[in-house]
Formats: sequence, C-alpha cells, structure tokens
Amino acid sequence: MIGHPWDLGVAEYRAYIIGDDGRFIGFEPLACRDDADAITQGRRMVDCRDVEIWNRERFVIRLCHEEKKHAF
Repeated sequence: MIGHPWDLGVAEYRAYIIGDDGRFIGFEPLACRDDADAITQGRRMVDCRDVEIWNRERFVIRLCHEEKKHAF
C-alpha cells in the first residue's frame, strides 16, 4: 500500500488562484520536494490570473500572469 505523498519526503503546498479583486478564488494542492519545485509547478498554472504559492501558513511567492505573457 502506498502512503500519503507527504510521507514520501515531500511537503504540502497550495497554489491559490487570484481573482480580479485580489481575493483567492480557488486553489490546487501540490506535493513538492521544496520551494523551487512548488514554484515550477505553480508556473504551469499561471494563465490569465496570478497564482500565489503557500507552504501551509508560509507565503512563498506570487507568480504574475503578466510576466508570463512577456516571457519568450
């Protein structure tokens, strides 16, 4: 039987989707090795809205959709 992902040396993160009014409108749970892994996974979620990455109560980063628009 496979245990919970957190039992395998990964940490619990959440990627919060930010609405036009600046409030959270949803989230996706992420199982990540570290902050860098969480940021990589979060960047894949940035589309037309900003995404904030949190590790429980600890804010990690805000990924802005405007930056992605201009990246080549």
